[in-house]
Amino acid sequence: MRVKVLMFARLRDVAGAAELEREVPDGAVIRDVWDGLVEDHAGLEPFTTSVSCARNDDYARMTTTVANGDCIAFLPPVSGG
Repeated sequence: MRVKVLMFARLRDVAGAAELEREVPDGAVIRDVWDGLVEDHAGLEPFTTSVSCARNDDYARMTTTVANGDCIAFLPPVSGG
């Protein structure tokens, strides 16, 4: 199945694109999408423990199942003051 992936801020810079298309197997979860991105873009690996994610505009957990046509967003940690 196919999902659209949105990358924000530093993640976008590391991946080299704000929007990507990914093929994932049936039954995949958001973690599978992320792991595939890390395989293609090793610079994303340091963000694994701190990245936030969303599925179809709602915050989600890495264990959330994805469906064909979903939009998965990854956001780096936010800091500021």
